[in-house]
Amino acid sequence: MKIREPQFEGQTKTRLGNPDVKGFVESTVNIKLAEFLEENPGEARSIVNKALTAMRARNAARQARELVRKQSILESTSLPGKLADCSVRDPEVCEIFIVEGDSAGGSAKQARDRSFQAILPLRGKILNVEKATPNKVFGSQEIQALITAIGTNVRDDFDISKARYGKAIIMTDADVDGAHIRTLLLTFFYRYMPDLIESGYVYIAQPPLYRVTFGKEHVYAYSEEELDRILRENDGKKAVIQRFKGLGEMNPDQLWETTMDPDRRNLLKITIEDAVAADRIFSILMGSDVENRRHFIQKHARNVRFLDV
Repeated sequence: MKIREPQFEGQTKTRLGNPDVKGFVESTVNIKLAEFLEENPGEARSIVNKALTAMRARNAARQARELVRKQSILESTSLPGKLADCSVRDPEVCEIFIVEGDSAGGSAKQARDRSFQAILPLRGKILNVEKATPNKVFGSQEIQALITAIGTNVRDDFDISKARYGKAIIMTDADVDGAHIRTLLLTFFYRYMPDLIESGYVYIAQPPLYRVTFGKEHVYAYSEEELDRILRENDGKKAVIQRFKGLGEMNPDQLWETTMDPDRRNLLKITIEDAVAADRIFSILMGSDVENRRHFIQKHARNVRFLDV
């Protein structure tokens, strides 16, 4: 018995699977799309760039999963040798300071509270992950150490429940190089661990720029404006001003007192309020489009507040 498919009055049934219909639709769309792209090169370039970005994201995620399946460093349970870990194992109360170089790392290790504060010194500037391929990113020893220490893995394999610390604190020098390193680290977190930022785990430490001494008393200034205010409110002629060029120049007790003591420090919590805007800024500042970055710098050059040259 053959069952007939229902028909509706005034409706013509079209079999899209028909090779003739499919070929006609494809050829028509191709012709019109080609005309549109030729007449609108700006839109064509935007479409191609979005497609390339999506392709790179897919490839990066696939390569990351392959690295995990191959028992790469991302799945290793051994912690990096340079990590000075804390003794407490409760992530809710633990925090890790990510610092630049052995000098700052040495001061931070002496200043910290070993019970809940871990120190991970990194050698110089990490890779600009905005430009590097995933294989190069995961091949970097500094990034390997960072991923392993934090414990959450990255991208599709990211698991916030495996975080070894409740706070990841970027602590760099208060100068241009320090700002560059912070930007590189934030770019890495944003591209490979965005949920870490969205979950409120990432912070920036605020070390002072100056130590101002009046006799036996001293105060710290965290900006040029604050230094001017302190000098105006006190006898500036009797002030002894010490400029901190880096964390390594600070004594451990000074570093603890100003930057690491939870009762006295001032941390900046990193949030993503507008993911689209953040993505655009990271792409401009850290991407490969030099012309776009030049236009951005020229447009905002007059808004620069601090410039250390």
